Amino acid sequence: MLNILWPIFIIVAFVYAFFSGNVDKVNSVIFESTKNAVELSLTFLGTMCLWNGIMQIAYKSKLIDKIVKLLNPIIKKLFPEINKEKKIKKEIAMNMVANIFGLGNAATPLGIKAMKSMQEVNEKKDTLSNSMMMFIVINTASLQLIPTTVIAIRTSLNSNNPTAIVTPVWGASICSIIIAVMVTKIIIKRKKRN
Repeated sequence: MLNILWPIFIIVAFVYAFFSGNVDKVNSVIFESTKNAVELSLTFLGTMCLWNGIMQIAYKSKLIDKIVKLLNPIIKKLFPEINKEKKIKKEIAMNMVANIFGLGNAATPLGIKAMKSMQEVNEKKDTLSNSMMMFIVINTASLQLIPTTVIAIRTSLNSNNPTAIVTPVWGASICSIIIAVMVTKIIIKRKKRN
């Protein structure tokens, strides 16, 4: 659908610019936008490389094992079906840590890996297990302490205070994660009754 909509928008914009005499403005905006897109991409790339490197150091230095132990009580409560699966717990913990640091792009491959591992132990292959459902919800709501991506965007747009977003993000992400977990627990309980 987007393959059809975007070309239509572009064609309509060029036709309108031609008839309104604004072709020069369209050309200058095109070049300015591509410059901004490249700068933003480089900012993201640097930020992602930094945090992915930190995650790799944490993984290889066994720091991630300490983080898993720290998150273990939460993981046990949220994912009771996988209490004996250390590999899955580790993958979930790494995904949670990536989300906590605001690394949505880095968290995605970790989340996919965790889902694949949970699917391997899932008894009903054509249905989400309760743990898989909870993981999707937690990953989507994602508690963020450091919204790295938003800070990078605000920095690239020359914000006077790019970290001013941190406190509102804490409030919003804490509320969203609490509500998401509560609703998912209710759905899981109803599912068990049926």
